[in-house]
Amino acid sequence: MKLLYTLNQKPPHGMTFLLALQHMLASIGGIVAVPLIVGASIGLPNDEIVSLINAALLVSGIVTIAQCVGIGPVGIKLPVVMGSSFAFLGVAISIGNESGVAGIMGAALVGSFVVVIASFYMDKVRKLFPTVVSGVVVTLIGLTILPVAMNWVGDAPAVSSEFATLPKLFLAAVSLGIVVAVSVYCKGAVAASAIVIGLAGGYLVALSMGMVNLEQISTAAWIGGAEPFKYGLTFSASAIVSMSLVYIVVIAEATGDFMALANNCQTKIDGKDLKRGLLGDGLGSTLAACLTAMPLASFSQNVGIVGITGVASRYVVAATGALLILAGLFPKLAAIAVTIPKPVLGGVGFVMFGMIAYAGIRMLIKAADTKRNALVICVGLASGLAVTFEPRLLQHLPHELSNFLHSGITTGTIVTVLLHQLLPKSSKQEEQEAHAEIRAMVKEEMNELEQQEESQEISQTELPAKSNN
Repeated sequence: MKLLYTLNQKPPHGMTFLLALQHMLASIGGIVAVPLIVGASIGLPNDEIVSLINAALLVSGIVTIAQCVGIGPVGIKLPVVMGSSFAFLGVAISIGNESGVAGIMGAALVGSFVVVIASFYMDKVRKLFPTVVSGVVVTLIGLTILPVAMNWVGDAPAVSSEFATLPKLFLAAVSLGIVVAVSVYCKGAVAASAIVIGLAGGYLVALSMGMVNLEQISTAAWIGGAEPFKYGLTFSASAIVSMSLVYIVVIAEATGDFMALANNCQTKIDGKDLKRGLLGDGLGSTLAACLTAMPLASFSQNVGIVGITGVASRYVVAATGALLILAGLFPKLAAIAVTIPKPVLGGVGFVMFGMIAYAGIRMLIKAADTKRNALVICVGLASGLAVTFEPRLLQHLPHELSNFLHSGITTGTIVTVLLHQLLPKSSKQEEQEAHAEIRAMVKEEMNELEQQEESQEISQTELPAKSNN
């Protein structure tokens, strides 16, 4: 797919704002949800939950800008949106119920250095992720995150009679339909804004149906912000170990996200790039703990937006970071986005998450078509999806190991990497894989040349028109 804006292009200011807004709207629900759920689960009063939310938005914005623009050795310089990660939800609630917010922040602070240390070994880690492995990981990211969109559409506990009622299904279908229609029948800037148009259209329909709760806007404060070390820090060995295990999961997920994003941006990344990205991830979580925010991770849904819109500009997502900072400083701005009904987000999420899986499938097509690779792909995908669809498969494992493998991305990644390293590979197969990768590189170069020729033809046809004027 031809990119509308490449990685280092800067769209016009008005277009940058609109494109940044759709990244913000896609991510703000997840950023807000983690501190909201954790705060409510450990019994914090509403004003303190709001404080956690403000801190989460502020830190997410700061670290997003760092990842997009790059600050010294920190930041992968890809359009990465960073936010509070659902991966930490269970362990944060468990620690919070035992040691309060101070225990969560203490464990998060120490655990963040696991990611920082791991970042210095990414040159070696990158060698573990050839095309066949990275394709499985990226596909799993898209497929395992789809249940999030399904839960957004249901907007109630799965056992409840209110789950996925007809009005909710209608809202999701309308939002999805708008995104598809705009992407197919519109061009240029309008097509690139398909996500935000779908969200806006679904929001207006929800307003007309009385399904938007505007109370959150009226009750939100005008000015807010983060309070460093508000609850202090306490340290528990068991809490630190539990949190560190989740950070290891985040390393695997972040690696997959970065590779998927690079693929959508039509650029190459190496171990040094992954090191910069993971270092930004780890230091971002360190900052989050200091400012009393939940640990951070890259947001997969925004990877899908890049794939759908063709907007790979890192400056657009850096502007998203600025919007998140504003939302953290002015809670009423964030409250507007938070009022978007979950079914609207779910309808749009179907496209975003599906696009990530599509990016992974495209990567798998580039891998050599051998029986060995087929086994690696099939078993890797099946392992990741198995623990996603049936978590009870892990119920008899030791608690720490069960927590570590509960993520389908983590399980699938480990299985795929191990199979690729352990299964015997014939010299003929190695030659086939090398040729396949060369063909893929040549094809990409040909596509780039065609795009350059097209842009030159367009500029040449525009010159006479300008001279005639």
